[in-house]
Amino acid sequence: MSDPSTDQIKEEMRQYILNEFLPGEKASNLHDDTPLRTSGIIDSVGLLRMIDFIESRYTIQVDAHEAGVENFDRIEDMATFIRNKRQAGA
Repeated sequence: MSDPSTDQIKEEMRQYILNEFLPGEKASNLHDDTPLRTSGIIDSVGLLRMIDFIESRYTIQVDAHEAGVENFDRIEDMATFIRNKRQAGA
């Protein structure tokens, strides 16, 4: 399997967030820079679910110190984090 592009990761994350946390919301309303944790869209339990999805989908390990707002508040932050982890593990 080829490494997904950043745009592919963003789109997969957007679809996951819409399905799990914002059912019925339009994809066009969920931007790459929409705050998810600091706005309350995703709470601590939601974060754990999202990390579980990311770890299984992208075959990476998210360490506890990496699960902060700096990596998991916006889609663009998550995509960058995932790409960096995958490249580091390659």
